[in-house]
Amino acid sequence: MALRPVLQFPDPRLRRRSLPLPEGALSPALRELARDMIEIMYDEPGIGLAAPQVGEAIRLVVMDTDWDSEDPATRNPSVLVNPQIIARRGQLTWTEGCLSVPDFQADVERAEHVQVRYADLEGKLHSEEVSGLRAVCFQHELDHLDGILFIDRISKLRRDGYVRRRRKALKFAAPAAGRPGAAL
Repeated sequence: MALRPVLQFPDPRLRRRSLPLPEGALSPALRELARDMIEIMYDEPGIGLAAPQVGEAIRLVVMDTDWDSEDPATRNPSVLVNPQIIARRGQLTWTEGCLSVPDFQADVERAEHVQVRYADLEGKLHSEEVSGLRAVCFQHELDHLDGILFIDRISKLRRDGYVRRRRKALKFAAPAAGRPGAAL
C-alpha cells in the first residue's frame, strides 16, 4: 500500500484550522491514521508531522525528535491528540524546514521552553515542559493545526522570495508532469 503524499505549499488544505478530536480512546480509523503518519514521517524523513499535512483537518500530531535515520532502533514516536501549548517562556532562533515547504529553510523565532498538554491514543492526558528541539517541534507542528506555516513567521522579503521560486518551480514542473500549473 502506497503512503499518502505530504501536501506541499501552496495547497489550500494546509491553511485550514483543524478540528479537535473527541475525548477518550480513538477509533480504529484514527489509530490507523496515526500509524500511517508515523510511517510517512520516517519515510520522508522528518521529526514531526501534523494531520493537515496529509489532508486531514484534525488535531493530531506525530513526533520523534530523538530518532537517528541511520538507526531504526532509535525510533520512539509520540502521538499527540488535541495538543495544546499551555505556557511559553524564553526565546530562541532555530533554523527550520518543513516537509510541506520543500527546498527551503529559514531562521524562526520561537519560545525556548513550552509547557504542553495532550492526550495519547488511549485518551490518557499528558503534560510536560520541553525545551530546545522538542519545544520547536511542538510549536511548528501545532502551527500546522491552526493553518500556519513556518514561512508565515519569517520576514515578508524572505517569504516573498520563496513564493516566487516555488511558483517558478511549479510552473516548470507542471508541463513535464502533464498537469496544469498550480496557482499561488
